[in-house]
Amino acid sequence: MTTEASAGPARAEALYRETVEGLGTVQVRRLDPARDADVVHSWVSEDRARFWGMRETSRAEVREIYEHLDSLTTHHAFMIVLGDEPVMLFQTYEPEADRVSECYEAEPGDVGVHLMIGPARGKPRPGFTAAMLRVLVGHVLADPQVRRIVAEPDVRNAKAIDRLRRTGFELGPEIVLPEIDLPEVFLPEKKARLAILSRETAETLR
Repeated sequence: MTTEASAGPARAEALYRETVEGLGTVQVRRLDPARDADVVHSWVSEDRARFWGMRETSRAEVREIYEHLDSLTTHHAFMIVLGDEPVMLFQTYEPEADRVSECYEAEPGDVGVHLMIGPARGKPRPGFTAAMLRVLVGHVLADPQVRRIVAEPDVRNAKAIDRLRRTGFELGPEIVLPEIDLPEVFLPEKKARLAILSRETAETLR
């Protein structure tokens, strides 16, 4: 596997790139609310995406949500693309600017992540999800200031929790993320499982 960080400023340009054996070139680019609204809406509308919390959201609302996210300096959204095919959506955030900070003691160098794999297409690709998670981790840790990656999947999402564990995340306690009700965003209370991946652990696994 080879990796490369890219510094192109344009939204559609690759911010990070890996060549994954058996799959090909995988790139990370910023999510474009206008360009990607159709894809994201189709993903979040599926039953398998129920833990994402946007199943009843219209395409226009999806675009508005990500336009709001795009306006923030503390939260960012990205697409992982295999060839020309979007295959994973993920978001990063500064924990101190997020409700998760009420549930654990954030440390300098922490970056939070939310992630969702796109629907499977074509023939089964063994190891695909694990490879995409490694790309996500590689992109986040390309910033030398990042020391830990923090995740908080829904406590009912056993598959996601196990996937993070197998990626090297240390599972922490169950937490309750408080409800947020603002003009720009509404987030219901969420019971979650804290999971943290240190840079040191990640580097031993790559």
